[in-house]
Amino acid sequence: MNYYDFSYIFNFNIEKNIEMYLDALYEAGCGDAIVGMGQKGSIVLDFMRESESAYQAVYSAIQQVKSVIPTAFLIQVSPDLVGVLELSEILECSKQNVQKYINKDTFPNSFFKSHQAIWHLDEVLEWFWIKNEKKVDFKLLEIAKLSRNINLTLETKKANDQILKQAQELVAI
Repeated sequence: MNYYDFSYIFNFNIEKNIEMYLDALYEAGCGDAIVGMGQKGSIVLDFMRESESAYQAVYSAIQQVKSVIPTAFLIQVSPDLVGVLELSEILECSKQNVQKYINKDTFPNSFFKSHQAIWHLDEVLEWFWIKNEKKVDFKLLEIAKLSRNINLTLETKKANDQILKQAQELVAI
């Protein structure tokens, strides 16, 4: 068995305080999660889950949360998007050392470019693995790939829902 470290952000359509669900989440199997309650109507769960695969770890956690809070809907899974600071922590090196890698022509293109660039973690880890530049944690690579795929699915569904809503509004005119 392996340990997988991942996080979820869920939104939910309930008026009640999320604290009332903490015991039920624990009893449902989420005792391996740190629960964060930020904005009203959302919850963050940071898991360190023992499982045979990343897929099993991630999906069992989703099912457990949904069994307790059926109105919860998944917003985001991490780790997926990372900046220089996160990469330096993951690779256990300085930000300057990460910058050295980023400046190589073969380094993956960033997902977002601004004053701070952001990359998909799975692409960066694969690059390090292929180039044999740094030792890669394959459990982290596995969870990063899965997180990216889930997030892409969530964004695609959101975009499709928006397109459908716009089309329905046009038909109604």
